[in-house]
Amino acid sequence: MKAGRNSRELALKEHILGDQPITSLEGMILFGVANTTKTISDLRREGFVIKSKRIPYLHALRRINEVATLQPPANLPLKEIHLTEYQLSR
Repeated sequence: MKAGRNSRELALKEHILGDQPITSLEGMILFGVANTTKTISDLRREGFVIKSKRIPYLHALRRINEVATLQPPANLPLKEIHLTEYQLSR
C-alpha cells in the first residue's frame, strides 16, 4: 500500500515541478492524492517556493476535462465556488 501512495504523491510532485498548476480537486481526480496540501507543504519544506491563488471551479473543471470526464451536478453554483490553485514560483 505504501508504495502506491508514494507513487501517486511522486506523480503529483512531478506535475507541479513541471510548472503545471494543480488544485486539490485535480490532485484527487487525476492523481488519487487525497491530501494535496500535504504534498504542497512537503515541497515547501524541501525549499521550493509554491505560490497559491484562488481560481473559479470552472477553470479547474476545464483542465480536468482535457484528460478525463467530470460532470458536476446540474444545481452546483459553479461560478460561486473557488478553489486554491498551487503553482511553482519561478
